[in-house]
Amino acid sequence: MNGTPATPEAHEGPEVHGAPEALEASEAHETPTPDVIVVGAGPTGLLLAGDLAAAGVRVTLLEKRPHKVSNLSRAFVLHARTLEQLDARGLAEELEAVGKPLERLRLFGGLTFDLRTLPTRFRHVLVLPQYEVEKVLERWAAGAGVDFRYETELTALTQDADGVTVEARGPEGRTERLRAAYVVGTDGMRSAVRGAVGVPFPGKSVIRSVVLADVLLAEKPPNLLTANAVGDAFAFLVPFGDGYYRVIGWHRGRDISEREPVDLAEVKEITRLALGRDFGMHDARWLSRFHSDERQAPAYRVGRVFLAGDAAHVHTPAGGQGMNTGMQDAANLGWKLAAAVTGHAGPELLDSYQAERHPVGRTVLRSSGGIVRLAMAKRPWTLAARAALVAFLGAVAPARRKIAGQITGIGYRYPTPRGAHRLTGTRVPDVALAGGTRLHEALRGGRFVLISPEPARESYGKGSAGRLAVARWVGDRRTTVLVRPDGYVAWAADAAGRADVEAALARHLGPAD
Repeated sequence: MNGTPATPEAHEGPEVHGAPEALEASEAHETPTPDVIVVGAGPTGLLLAGDLAAAGVRVTLLEKRPHKVSNLSRAFVLHARTLEQLDARGLAEELEAVGKPLERLRLFGGLTFDLRTLPTRFRHVLVLPQYEVEKVLERWAAGAGVDFRYETELTALTQDADGVTVEARGPEGRTERLRAAYVVGTDGMRSAVRGAVGVPFPGKSVIRSVVLADVLLAEKPPNLLTANAVGDAFAFLVPFGDGYYRVIGWHRGRDISEREPVDLAEVKEITRLALGRDFGMHDARWLSRFHSDERQAPAYRVGRVFLAGDAAHVHTPAGGQGMNTGMQDAANLGWKLAAAVTGHAGPELLDSYQAERHPVGRTVLRSSGGIVRLAMAKRPWTLAARAALVAFLGAVAPARRKIAGQITGIGYRYPTPRGAHRLTGTRVPDVALAGGTRLHEALRGGRFVLISPEPARESYGKGSAGRLAVARWVGDRRTTVLVRPDGYVAWAADAAGRADVEAALARHLGPAD
């Protein structure tokens, strides 16, 4: 969930220096050089750092929070495309065992999406708190060799043609200087990295004075996710899995400062207005008030510095797309940075991160904002528009599938050059491969996968053994497809000869190891 809960004074941004010499004048302690520094250890940063380390890249992950599990989760769902990405890393099964699947996603006005028809192995939304996702990702990233620095805050950043230098203040107040080829800011809405490189964050607050509460319930709600909007109020209930429920509520007539305290009586009243009853909520362990913004950075890359997740885009929690969109950013960027660091790709590949992910972020802002505005509809013409949309989507299956594809993430395709094969840029489902394996299994390890109609040729991609898997279709498909490490088609041909395949491998995998 994206938003801004009431907190103490916001962190002051890092000092921005105009040249490396300014940093050299400090008394910072020099530490060994990583290839990439990731700032922010939420799901986006953990996935990115883990992908880089698994590819053999030296990664340092800075996080200003202490190293502990927080029950103050912002997000509660994993969508199908994110589960596919986790499956390609061997992590989905563990999370599926912890979370609870939801096969029908209800939004507003009776609009419901039946996820059982999705073209994926994961025909559901997986409901589980963000901290469960972070626990699995942290363990995986640590096992891959990520250097974690908790209670360490970025205080200065500068870059030149050869790399990026940062200063970071550690838990004992000592400042360290680190040098890396690239830095990625995954440090949230108030991103210190984004501020350091001077990228604006235009947008506005969409809804204010939203209340949050983590409570026990005397009555168990009939549905796994409970949400509704009636008149001037809406409310949302979701279980943590430990007996507590997260309650999110809003009332149109209460535009109260976020500094004002929240009491349980206010949460109960809003819930009763929106859901008809408060389910006997009691024993709140956390109460807060926040506002939800719609903002997007115009640039996801400035030289050797990148932005991902909430550092690049924030939006309303409608549809549960925030954490998922950030993790998709990480999946897109990780293999590209690894290729650049290891000398297998040039700068044009890194440029594609902006070209591919910025449009997705813009679409998510529009879709989540549209859901909220329709849910909050009050005037007769907006209520009529909502009713008409619900009726239209209920009757027109292609439109319903398109929206479901956007919310779940499986419907996006990336832009392609003129003349490219029709499959280029599209997501590849977890297809069965000859020999009893699946695509997601073949992708593990951050590899490209070449799928052809012919028996696998061991000589394909000679010199790229750790970065390429060669497989054959099950059945009579005649198209040859090169799948990127993030599961999208890099190249395809309907009648590919050996020379065509070798040329495509050289173009996309770069020089031999």
